[in-house]
Amino acid sequence: MLLTGALLLLSGAAAVACAVVIALLGRARPRPTARILAAAAGLLGCLAAAAYCGGRLSVALGRGPFPALCEDVNLSGAPLEGLRQEYWPLRNACLYADGSSVEHLPPSINVFVLAAAVLAAATACAAVFVSRRTRSALVRAA
Repeated sequence: MLLTGALLLLSGAAAVACAVVIALLGRARPRPTARILAAAAGLLGCLAAAAYCGGRLSVALGRGPFPALCEDVNLSGAPLEGLRQEYWPLRNACLYADGSSVEHLPPSINVFVLAAAVLAAATACAAVFVSRRTRSALVRAA
């Protein structure tokens, strides 16, 4: 749990640093497109890591990023027997004495983490492509 909290703080700080780097690179003339794309990939990756670590930390603390908490007694009158938590995808299940369960899934968090991670990978690939294309154009010009 301590590692997850440290990763949350580190990824949050890295996301802020990437945003500052993008702002500084955006002011430079001519704009270094490959570096801006690489910083954007870092920003998206750090945002994905921060969102996942935040969700995992809240699940580990027993709260969870869920819209509803477990009821002490379900609709049929069975008492709450236990709680099952999973870290990927982040999910929480309330287990009742009569064998029923109620799952709470935070689809918005999972979608955000997956979308940010996929965009980070795509942006990193685009940065490599632009960098190699720029390098080959410079070699041909010389």
